[in-house]
Amino acid sequence: MAGTRRVRIGIDTGGTFTDVVAVDEDTGATTTTKTPSTPADPAEGFLAGVAKVLGLLGLDGGAVTAVSHGTTVATNQLLEGRLDRIGFITTEGYESVLEIARQSVPDGYGNSYFWVKPPRIVPADLVRTVRGRLDPTGAEVRPLCRDDAVAAARSLRAAGVDTIGVCLLHSYANDAHERAVLDALSAEHPDAVVSISSQVLREYREYERSVTTLVDAAVKPRVGAYVTAIRERLDGVAPGVPFYVMKSNGGVLSAEEVVHQPITTMLSGPAAGALGAALLAGTAGFDRVLTLDGGGTSTDVTVVVGGEPALTTEGSVGAYPSKIPMIDVVTVGAGGGSIAWLSPEGTLKVGPRSAGADPGPMCYPSGGSEPTVTDAHVVLGRIPPHLLGGEIPLSVDAARAGLETLGEELGLSLERTALGILEISAWNQANALRQVTVARGLDVRDFTLTTFGGSGSLLACRLMDVLGLPRTLVPPDPGTVSAFGLLTVDVRNDHVQTAVSRHADLDRDRVRGLFAGLEERARESLDGEGFARGEQVVRRTADLRYVGQAFEVRVPVPDGELTPAAADGVATAFHAAHRRLYGYDLAGDPRQAVEWVNLRVSGIGPIRRPDVVELPARDGDVSRAVTGSRPVCFDGWSPTPTYDRRLLAPGDVVTGPAVVEEFGSTVPLHPGFTATVDRHGNLLVERAAR
Repeated sequence: MAGTRRVRIGIDTGGTFTDVVAVDEDTGATTTTKTPSTPADPAEGFLAGVAKVLGLLGLDGGAVTAVSHGTTVATNQLLEGRLDRIGFITTEGYESVLEIARQSVPDGYGNSYFWVKPPRIVPADLVRTVRGRLDPTGAEVRPLCRDDAVAAARSLRAAGVDTIGVCLLHSYANDAHERAVLDALSAEHPDAVVSISSQVLREYREYERSVTTLVDAAVKPRVGAYVTAIRERLDGVAPGVPFYVMKSNGGVLSAEEVVHQPITTMLSGPAAGALGAALLAGTAGFDRVLTLDGGGTSTDVTVVVGGEPALTTEGSVGAYPSKIPMIDVVTVGAGGGSIAWLSPEGTLKVGPRSAGADPGPMCYPSGGSEPTVTDAHVVLGRIPPHLLGGEIPLSVDAARAGLETLGEELGLSLERTALGILEISAWNQANALRQVTVARGLDVRDFTLTTFGGSGSLLACRLMDVLGLPRTLVPPDPGTVSAFGLLTVDVRNDHVQTAVSRHADLDRDRVRGLFAGLEERARESLDGEGFARGEQVVRRTADLRYVGQAFEVRVPVPDGELTPAAADGVATAFHAAHRRLYGYDLAGDPRQAVEWVNLRVSGIGPIRRPDVVELPARDGDVSRAVTGSRPVCFDGWSPTPTYDRRLLAPGDVVTGPAVVEEFGSTVPLHPGFTATVDRHGNLLVERAAR
C-alpha cells in the first residue's frame, strides 16, 4: 500500500498540542490529527505525530515524500531567557554598544521614568575588542590586529565561554576582518560555537546587527541539537525523506541548512499559520485578511493584503530585537491556557502567564490550581466537556470550583466571573488586531477576520462586535491550519547588502554588481536545496527613505537591466508606498532627496501547494448536523443546539445561539449571528440580517 500512495506531512509544535496534517500528493485530500506536545523533549511529540497520522492512513514511512516542521525551540529559549553565557567580540571603541542600545522607550511606557533597560544579552565582563577599522564603503582604514583576536579567543576560552558572537564595524561592506577573527577563534578555541555578523546580517545599524548575531549564536546549539535529533529519528521511520523547517520569512529551508541559520526560525510556527490562513482565505475570495491564531499559551495576529502577509525587519522576540526578515506578527499572552489572576490593586487580569500543556487548565485531568480562559469557556458551556473528540476529558466541576473561589475574591457570581475573564481576553486580542491595522493606518473594518488554532474561534463573535468587523472566516480543521500552512510554502532564502546612496547620485553599475552578487548567492543556496536553475525565482527589493529619516520603506526593484527609467520607477514606488504608510509623500519637493539604503534579494524554490478541495452538496436540511443540546451562557443561560461540523455541507446556515464542534476546535455562535458553509467547508460568520 505504501508504494501506491504518496503523502507530505506538516507538523507544527505548539505549547499545548503538536498539530499534524498529511496531504495526499495525488488527490489533494488532507488528514489531520493532534497529539500532546512534550516540552521536555519536543522531538518525542514530533515523532508521535508522524506515527499517529500514518496509522490513521494505514501507511508506513515509505509513503512519505517530505516533512515540513514549524518549531518554537528558538522562540521559547529567548522568551524564557534560557541563554548560556555568551562572549562578544567587537571593534575597539565599540565595547559599550550593547549597554547604550537605543534611546527609544517601548510602547506602553508613557513616562520613561518607569522603564528600565532589560539586562544586556552579554555582560560587560565578557566583551572583548580588537583593533582595526573599515570605513562605510569597506575600505581598510587600519589593519586588523590579529594578536588582539588571538587574545580575545584565549580569554573567552579561559573564562569557559563556548558561545561567541563577532560583530565588527562596517563588516556588512567587507567581511575580511571578521573572517580573520573567525580563523583565530577556530585555531585558539575550536570547540566554540561562533556566529559572525557578515554571515548572519549584512546590514548596517551596529546595535541591531550585534544583537541579531548574538541571538543567532545563543540559539545555535539548542536548535542544532533539536533539528539533528529529529533528522536522525525521522530516518528511522522514513530514511532520507526531505525534511524542511519553517523560517520566519515565510519560507522553508532544509534541516541541514537551518542548523547554520538558526535565528531564521524565531517565528517559525506563527509564520506558517499566517501563510496557511492567507491561502485558505484567498481561495474563499478574500484578499484583505486579519489572521488570528489562538493557541494554549498565546494568540498571534497578522495582516494579509493581496494574499501576502506583511513582512518586517523590525521584529523582536522577548527583549531581543532582530533585523532578519520575518512575517509581521504581533503576539499577546491570550490563549486558552492564560491564567486569570488578581492584581495587587484587586482588579481581574488574564495572562500573559499560562498553564500550558503541563499542568494545563484546572479542568484538565492533571490540571493546575489557577483558573484559565479554557475553564471559563467550559463552565459557561461554550466548549464541550472534552477535547480532541473525547481523548482529553474535562472536569466542569474542577473549573467551577476554581472560578467560584476567584469570584468570591472579586465579589462576583460564577457566571459574571467567567464572562469577565472572556471579556478581558477578547479585548487583549482586539488590541493586538488594532496594532497591526489601526496603528499602521489601516481600517480594521475593511478586513475579514480568519480565526484558527485550538482557541482562535472561541471569541470570534465578540471580536466582531468590539472591532466592527464585517465577517469571520473559520476554515475546516482550524486547529491544524499552522501545520497545513507548512505545506503551502516555498523554500526561501533572503540576502541583504547595505549600500547607502542618494538617488540623484546613484551609481547604477555598483548597484547592478551588488544585486548580481546577491542573486548568485541566492541561486547557489537554491542549488544546494536541489532546485534546477530554471525552477528558481529571484525577487529584488530595496529599502529607501527620505534623507534624514531613521527608517526605510521597502519597495520592489524590477528584474533586468537597472536603467535610469527603472531606477526612477523604484523612487516613484517609494513615494507611493510612503504615502500609503504615513499619509503623505514629498515627491514634489525638490529640497527633499531620496536615499537608497539596503539592497535585498529573495531566492525562492517553488513547492507544489496542496489543493483546497470542494465539498459535495447535500440536502438542504441543516438538522442532519445537530447532535443535541446543552445549557450555554451568552447573555444568559439558554438551551443551545450543538452541531457536528463534519456533517455540515455547502449552503447550510446555522443560526445562533449555537455551538459548532469538531475534533480540534469549537465555534460558539452568539445570538444575532449566523454561520454559512461555503463550497470549501469554511464557516462564514456574519451578523444576522435584521
